[in-house]
Amino acid sequence: MEIETIREVTDEVVAAFARLLPQLSSSADPPDRASLGRVVAAEPNTVLVARSAGRIVGTLTLVTVPMLTGVRCRIEDVVVDSSARGQGVGAELTTAALRLAREAGAGSVELTSRASRIAANRLYQRLGFQRRESNLYRYPLSGPAELP
Repeated sequence: MEIETIREVTDEVVAAFARLLPQLSSSADPPDRASLGRVVAAEPNTVLVARSAGRIVGTLTLVTVPMLTGVRCRIEDVVVDSSARGQGVGAELTTAALRLAREAGAGSVELTSRASRIAANRLYQRLGFQRRESNLYRYPLSGPAELP
């Protein structure tokens, strides 16, 4: 298995994300070349992919942001193709992201995972992630046009 950073959005990358993203979120539209390009080009983002036998079988985005209190890193959009699950793809991607975060000077890495993703939650705990008690708030900007 090979882990690589996506630096250019090719037809192969577009096709792989069109296959992978629906496996992560039923509400997300498959990304087009332009939207993938914006994500890859965004300075805080490092988009990793895993290849098995030359085929992209997983992805993860590491978001790195320097803050006044230190470098913050967050793992987002982790998805492994259903045909490659149980083969260590998620662990390889996550470990690569942790190495990059350490190199960036982050003191920790955060991620969220739905409780229904049992295998993913087991993986994160096995890799050393610790569950935190926290309140997560979300403000839906798709609601009323007028803000409070």
